Amino acid sequence: MSDPVAMSRPGPGAAGKTGAWRTFCPVVDREACNACGLCAMYCPDGCINDDFEIDLTYCKGCGICAQECPKKAIRMDREEQ
Repeated sequence: MSDPVAMSRPGPGAAGKTGAWRTFCPVVDREACNACGLCAMYCPDGCINDDFEIDLTYCKGCGICAQECPKKAIRMDREEQ
């Protein structure tokens, strides 16, 4: 039997609050989402919960979630000033 693999996932806000510097904001299209979980798996700040809701307090707007979504169910909208 092999040893279990240790996985490290950042907790919510592992890198701190976003503040006012985010340029783009992810928006989830619930109709297109197939709940595969890739967005949450690749999110570097752990901002996507089990219901695929994005915590914008900690989201940096990097767009990795949108890039990794196979259904293109996440779009990056320009943050309003």
